Amino acid sequence: MPADDITLMLTGAGGSACANVIDALRLSEHRYRIIGLDCSAITLQLSAADSRHVIPRADEPGYIAAVRDIAGHNTAALLHAQPDPEVMMLGRHRGDVGVATYLPPQRTLEVAADKSACAAMLAAAGVPVPEAVPIASLDSAAAVVDDLLQRHERVWIRARHGAGSRASLPVRSATQAIAWISWWIEERGLSAGQFMASEMLPGREFAFQSVWQDGEIVAGQSRERVAYLYGHLTPSGQTSTPSVARTVRAPHVDETAIAAIRALDPQPHGVFCVDMKERAGGDPRVTEVNAGRFFTTSNFFAHAGLNMPDLMVRCALGERPQRRGVSPLPEDLYWIRMVDMGFRLVTRDDIERLASADH
Repeated sequence: MPADDITLMLTGAGGSACANVIDALRLSEHRYRIIGLDCSAITLQLSAADSRHVIPRADEPGYIAAVRDIAGHNTAALLHAQPDPEVMMLGRHRGDVGVATYLPPQRTLEVAADKSACAAMLAAAGVPVPEAVPIASLDSAAAVVDDLLQRHERVWIRARHGAGSRASLPVRSATQAIAWISWWIEERGLSAGQFMASEMLPGREFAFQSVWQDGEIVAGQSRERVAYLYGHLTPSGQTSTPSVARTVRAPHVDETAIAAIRALDPQPHGVFCVDMKERAGGDPRVTEVNAGRFFTTSNFFAHAGLNMPDLMVRCALGERPQRRGVSPLPEDLYWIRMVDMGFRLVTRDDIERLASADH
C-alpha cells in the first residue's frame, strides 16, 4: 500500500491528546490521511484532521456501529483511540470494528485502567509502588487513612479510574479525606469504592512513553514533569498535564518503567506509558500505567526526533521499524506549552541565554 494512501482513524479528535498525536503524525516522512472522530461537534471544530465525524459516546448505543461504518466507507488501515473510555470499548470490540487496532490484550488494558488493581499486581511482581490501599466504603475510609498517616506525612486520595489526577487530593487527616470523598459521592455520583488511598510521594515526577512490538521495545523515552498547566489552582499543585517538561537520561527510571510494563504483560505489544514519582530518598515509585494510548504530550518527543505515534503506525501496518532503544534523546530538551500560546521545543542553553540577557 503506498504511504500516501494510508488512512488512519483517531478518536477523541476534539481533545488535545489526539491533536498532539496528529501533530506528531504530520512530522512523519509518510503522508497520512487522518480521519478525526469525536462525540462533540463543538470541540471537533479545533481538529486538524483531514475529515471529521461526530460519533456517539463510547458508552452509548451505536458507538461501535458508527466507527465500523466510517472505517468501511473510508477503507481505513488503522484505528487509534486516545480517551481511556474509548480505548477500553474498542479493546472489547476490536474484532467488530472492521479496522485494525494496535492495542495490548484486553486483560492488560483492564488491569492498567484500575489504578488500585495495577498497584497490587506491580507490588506482587516486586515493582516499586507507593504504599496504597483501596477504599471499600466511606465507613472504612477513616481507618485506612489513619493507618497510612502513621507511616507517611500525607496521604494521596484519588479515583481508581480516570486521567488528569481525577478526584485527587493530598490530605493530612481522615476528616479531610472523608469530606473530599463525600463531596465526590454527593456532587459527582462516584462511590466510595471508586477511591483509593496511598502515600504521598514528595519527589520529582517522571513519565516514560514507549511503543512495543511482539514483546520487544521499539522505542522508549523518559521525561520529567517540571511544571503543570494551572497547577497553582489545584490543592495538590499538579494536574498531571505539564506546562514544562524536560528529557532525562535516568537508567533507574527507565528500568523501573520497563519492569512495570513487563509485570503487566510479559510480551508487551502496543503503546505503554508509565507515571512515576520519587520518595523523599529519590527512588521512583510507579503511580500508574496507561496502556493502549499515548501521553497528552506525545508530540514533544516527535519534535525532538523520536516520533512514537509514527512508529506505532508502522508497527501496526506489519512493518518492523528501526529500534530506537531506551531514552535515545539528549537530556535537557524542554517542552514548553500554554493554553492559547502553542508549544515550543527548546534547550537548556536557550533558557539560560534568555535568563542572563541584559534587561
